Amino acid sequence: MAAGKEIRTKIKSVENTKKITKAMEMVAASKMRKAQERMRMARPYSEKVRQIAVNLGRVNPEYEHPFMLTHPEAKVAGLVVITTDKGLCGGMNTNVLRLVTNQLREAQNQGLSTEVVAIGNKGLGFMNRIGAKVVSHATALGDTPHLEKLIGPVKVMLDAYMQGRLSSVQLCYTRFINTMRQEAVVQQLLPLKAETLETGAPGYDWDYLYEPDAQTVIDELLVRYIESQVYQAVAENMASEQSARMVAMKAATDNAGSVISELKLIYNKTRQAGITKELSEIVAGAAAV
Repeated sequence: MAAGKEIRTKIKSVENTKKITKAMEMVAASKMRKAQERMRMARPYSEKVRQIAVNLGRVNPEYEHPFMLTHPEAKVAGLVVITTDKGLCGGMNTNVLRLVTNQLREAQNQGLSTEVVAIGNKGLGFMNRIGAKVVSHATALGDTPHLEKLIGPVKVMLDAYMQGRLSSVQLCYTRFINTMRQEAVVQQLLPLKAETLETGAPGYDWDYLYEPDAQTVIDELLVRYIESQVYQAVAENMASEQSARMVAMKAATDNAGSVISELKLIYNKTRQAGITKELSEIVAGAAAV
């Protein structure tokens, strides 16, 4: 019964794996609810900052922020790539990195070099493997994104754009749609377009009391707006990660159950064949006697 022993060992191994994937599924489901709530809570801040920036821009049309200027002479494109720190979340990172690869190829076809800010360990490792120029990175963000960990790496890209070295800055991340669906997207971060800012803005103008002056306030607001866009993308990416991991672990648990059922069927057939063989030998021996 050596074959039967091997099958029993295999069944026990798969059962242990099933316990692990089931536990990971439950943990991901718990974290997913918190990540979704955090993602939704971040949206009102970004929306309010955008509305105030639009109002200030309308009242002060003579001032144009550097983030809204284009640099057609620049020969470098910027990419902010947001991925996860851990794996076991299905094809989520693969999808967004495929989009990033297409962006790199498109920039190369246009005669542009690229600079990358990598947020997340998976994206950083991929960028280093393909030889992309990583100017800054942020990893080990944990389950809760903290803005102070993101400001430094993103500021490198913002300063480069304000100096006129970058033609554009693209934000690549996974957008959360619902628990069963996440979508890899590429969003233009810079230059800011007027129609992007004015989406949903009221048709009337607001003016404010400024301290110290309107230009300084607009400068700070647009920087906060860009930072909030990056933070929102990281929050959506984390919600997508937990959803994708929960779905992947559920599929792994179901597959482990199917494998166990098949192995038990094979074991029972093998055991029955062994018993039948022994009975046949006993009957044959009795007949010989």
